[in-house]
Amino acid sequence: MTDPKEDLRVYLQDARDVLLWKLDGLPEYDIRRPLTPTGTNLLGLVKHLAGAEALYFGAAFGRPFAATPLSFTGDAEPDADLWARADETREDIVGLYRRACAHSDRTITALPLDAVGRVPGAPQQMTLHRILTHMTAETQRHAGHADIVRELIDGEVGQRPDGRNTAPFDPEHHGRVERAAKEAERSVRPPSP
Repeated sequence: MTDPKEDLRVYLQDARDVLLWKLDGLPEYDIRRPLTPTGTNLLGLVKHLAGAEALYFGAAFGRPFAATPLSFTGDAEPDADLWARADETREDIVGLYRRACAHSDRTITALPLDAVGRVPGAPQQMTLHRILTHMTAETQRHAGHADIVRELIDGEVGQRPDGRNTAPFDPEHHGRVERAAKEAERSVRPPSP
């Protein structure tokens, strides 16, 4: 038999590890530079999730942990938690994230899945189970963002450094996908008025 709480924690930790691995081997500029029109960048994703871990596993259960204020809670300027200022070092942000995760893990260990907390500013209470599920999904989502951003930087893809879960870049495959997209576009008729 497996422990549902441990299963959720393992999936959350896996996403945390993926996110941090995406920074490995990159210079400062590459981990900070915006690679989408909305400014998505690797170090900003880590900074954001440090604040999310502290909010959801700390403040929600009366176990405060000082971390990055989140803009969606109204505690920071818009998107301030999604990028790193020049005076914020990689080591500081990654260290904060690791400490926030360790604090979260202590909360997860200490409380049963049916423990009830309230995220500051949220209208309803939530169980640890719901928050753990939410944070696993949130971290996996941002790990996916990080995977795409890292691919745009240097072509590195996959879930782990020791084993890819994606095929290596193949220009022929890329061309097939592009041709199929163009063919589909030509074959679709505009809707009738």
